[in-house]
Amino acid sequence: MALTNLLVKSSLTTVIRNNNALLISARLGHTIRGKRPGVAKSLEQRLQEENVKDPELTARVNIGFPHLKSSRSEQLKQRLAHLKAQRSSEEVEKLARANKLLIDLDDVNREYRATTGQYDIRVIADHYGIFDDLFGLAYFVPRVALNIQYPLDGGNLSCVYNGNVIKPAEAANAPEVSFDGTIDPITGKKSTKDSYWTLVATNPDAHFTDSSSEYVHWFISNIPNGDVKKGEVLVEYLPPFPPKGVGYQRMVFVLYKQNGKLDFSQYKLAQNETNNLEKRTFKTLDFYRDQQDHITPAGLAFFQSDWDSSITNFYHNVLKINEPVFEYDFPKPYVADQKFFPLKQAFNLYLDRYRDPKEINQEFLERKLATTHPFEGPEEPLRFPNAHPIRGVPSWLKTEIRKRRLGIGRINDYN
Repeated sequence: MALTNLLVKSSLTTVIRNNNALLISARLGHTIRGKRPGVAKSLEQRLQEENVKDPELTARVNIGFPHLKSSRSEQLKQRLAHLKAQRSSEEVEKLARANKLLIDLDDVNREYRATTGQYDIRVIADHYGIFDDLFGLAYFVPRVALNIQYPLDGGNLSCVYNGNVIKPAEAANAPEVSFDGTIDPITGKKSTKDSYWTLVATNPDAHFTDSSSEYVHWFISNIPNGDVKKGEVLVEYLPPFPPKGVGYQRMVFVLYKQNGKLDFSQYKLAQNETNNLEKRTFKTLDFYRDQQDHITPAGLAFFQSDWDSSITNFYHNVLKINEPVFEYDFPKPYVADQKFFPLKQAFNLYLDRYRDPKEINQEFLERKLATTHPFEGPEEPLRFPNAHPIRGVPSWLKTEIRKRRLGIGRINDYN
């Protein structure tokens, strides 16, 4: 047995040695085309090189008022003096010990607006793209605080903050606007000189035909010393009208300080043109370019609004047009080519993949309305759904009826 194994091994070795000439050596590996990672430029870097922008042309410009700050030492001295006075006050000590010390939030809000509040408004406006859509590469820091309130039923008020949501029904009437028109935006102190202001409310998201334009909703000029009621109303107030399906729209109030009394008659709308949207087409950037030698932006406030049921009546009775309804065009999902004999596939579910979803929605709606009385409502559900036999229908339809009775499956997506 050992001899046999030896002969086999020796013969096998001979065969391998004789066949070495037929073996071809090959290197299994890969080569890098181009520069190695870390040295080669990424797609983002290459696009930046191709789309080089001049920093002088793309730099943002501050078109607002400068702010003369008091020195840091003076601020610290005032705060330490205030802290010392509060600590030495016996009345404050008594109220604190009796748990009756209350903080006036109006004073806190007033102090916040006078210090860092307006800088925060500028950051929020940048986040929402207000300056990009209204002024392009320009921006400004609001120096005058705007108080805008919409009156509601029952004596309530809906206030405009910085991007909060206000429904069109709440903003149906003109708001109450107030600001301190006697303040100097540069020094922040009271001024004895008469001042004139302009308030413009626009919507940069509402224009139907030109995405780069806006609709002007309110235009009041030559407001004397901050008294809005005494200003010249050039464009009557028009409430926001976001169509169904577009989401939220921004309503922006910009306050400008005039160098003196100005003539804005070119922007005035006649009484019979107040509901004409074409006449309300407006561009804040063009308006500011024309008047930049005479006005300076000083205040800013905005809110967001989306569709509600009051919009339908507004389009039909005020604007006298049909209400537009938008739908988001989602990318179509991938569906494999239809097979002639789809094995192990539910008959009805497989065919529904290749139908229009709106057609399926209509079928479910018609089936629901067929079992709903116009005055008494829908039929009462079966107490024991599976106890009622289903006869004379194919198996796939029997399964659908059973699911419909139990309220499971696709019926939940369409009800």
